[in-house]
Amino acid sequence: MAEIITLAMGIVSVATLIVLLFAARGSFSPLMRFTSPWRSELAADHRARQLMREMLTPAEYQQLVKFGYVEVASPSFEQRVYRIPGGGGLVKVFDRGCAVMELCLQPVEPLPDGDVVVMHKLMILGNEQEYLQKANRFAPGIISLRYQHL
Repeated sequence: MAEIITLAMGIVSVATLIVLLFAARGSFSPLMRFTSPWRSELAADHRARQLMREMLTPAEYQQLVKFGYVEVASPSFEQRVYRIPGGGGLVKVFDRGCAVMELCLQPVEPLPDGDVVVMHKLMILGNEQEYLQKANRFAPGIISLRYQHL
């Protein structure tokens, strides 16, 4: 029985040495390239969440966590609110509490959700008129009604 345990420990030791040798020589790099895109995507998502946390007020961040969207008051139109979804989708526009339109505006290159939320907020607050000119407009609920049967 002791011989089997000694043999097993020897095999584990040799395997450990081989792994350490490959790691020291960088021989695992071809294998690691397969996980690199996922790793960089996760890092981008993490950075986007950090930026979003910094750019949103504590109340906005809590609203996002609790309801899945952030409401941004219009700087130009009294009683207008833009509801920005946290997980992608159309921005809903409310005037005096009633839905008046939905907006679609996406970046040219794919971005993490957190960056898209910040993009919408900054564009609305920075130049609302340009934001409205660039966005595709839809009647409220028309997209969800259109695809409800699918």
